[in-house]
Amino acid sequence: MAWNEPGGGNNQQDPWGGGGGRRPSGNDGKNGDGNNGGKNQGPPDLDEALKKFQDKINRMLGGRGKRSSSGGGSGGDGSDGGKRNPFMLPILVLIVALVIWAGSGFHLIDQSERGVVFRLGKYTDTLTPGLHWNPPIIDRVDNVNVTSIRSATQTDSMLTSDENIVHVSVSAQYVVSDSHAFLVNVNEPEMTLQNAMDSALRQEVGNMHLQEILTTGRDRLGQRVFERLTAYMDAYGTGLRLQTVNVESTAPPDQVQNAFDDVIRAREERQRSINQANAYSQAVVLEAKGQQRRLIEEADGYKAASVADATGQTNRFNSLLGEYQQAPDVTRERLYLETMSQVLSKTPKALVDLGDGNGVTVLPLNQMQAGGNSSKSDSSSMNMQQLEQISRQVVDHMNSGSQQPTRSSSLREGR
Repeated sequence: MAWNEPGGGNNQQDPWGGGGGRRPSGNDGKNGDGNNGGKNQGPPDLDEALKKFQDKINRMLGGRGKRSSSGGGSGGDGSDGGKRNPFMLPILVLIVALVIWAGSGFHLIDQSERGVVFRLGKYTDTLTPGLHWNPPIIDRVDNVNVTSIRSATQTDSMLTSDENIVHVSVSAQYVVSDSHAFLVNVNEPEMTLQNAMDSALRQEVGNMHLQEILTTGRDRLGQRVFERLTAYMDAYGTGLRLQTVNVESTAPPDQVQNAFDDVIRAREERQRSINQANAYSQAVVLEAKGQQRRLIEEADGYKAASVADATGQTNRFNSLLGEYQQAPDVTRERLYLETMSQVLSKTPKALVDLGDGNGVTVLPLNQMQAGGNSSKSDSSSMNMQQLEQISRQVVDHMNSGSQQPTRSSSLREGR
């Protein structure tokens, strides 16, 4: 035991004394605690614990532990009981190293990852999610996330097919579809995607006009870039799969932005005028179609009336024909009188037969009407009663002036 053993009270060994002697104590010649016959009952010494551990290691290696001296024996250390095996320590170290090496080979692949195994630098396998073991140092496992959505953007000024400059901003979303190809086929595949996107964008912008890119062609531009960039990625074998390509913005250069704004406003005004003209055209067309329909209906009515009138005239003529065949003279006289009545009814003059067979008096009723009433200029406004009254006055005047007997007279009046 150490000379400064804790809990030893006054029975501390003298480090400078020999033969294992102890200092005398003042407790009537007793060493240490008087109840244990001089043995120390304190906590264990650290040095003694280390010695015991070394003895156990020695016994494991094939040797025998050291024997400590007892009460009546010599105070020195005992000698080894046998020879120690020189190979046991390296073997023990090797076993410990193997255990540590084997334990470091376990690794966990997450659900969103795939593990790519390289054995001595050569690809051998792709690990699925779960717990796996690979020999350390020999195998190298690289985990690749295959579910997270990654993005890349490209913004630059480009030349269109009509030799104008346009500022285009495009973003692409993609995922890793093949972890082996992503790590092996191409050096820096994401940088390759960035360069390929720039090339595809310039190619498609160069095939379109500026006006189309700024207005209605943005969706078509994004679709074309997506198709071309997908073909590039498949040809390069980067292990990346595109999901979407979006055209974020298209704008002319800042130096000509004001001019393009004026053009856009003029185009909007043009479209507004076209819409107004189309609305007016539709209104006019609808009105013309209404008038067309009305005229067609009027024509159909006139046609029906003309046909009915002609049919009536035909029936009347056939009836007159039968009467004429039975009495030609009477029918001829009747037709003559009806015809003259129709003709003379349209003239503003009156013919008066005085009965002598030769004299026919013509009365200009329109002039007489105008002379009697100068404020009226239209003679056609005379009614039948006025004509009859004038005619009677003329007949009475003619009859009173002549000495011949009164004869019957016929009167033809018209307006």
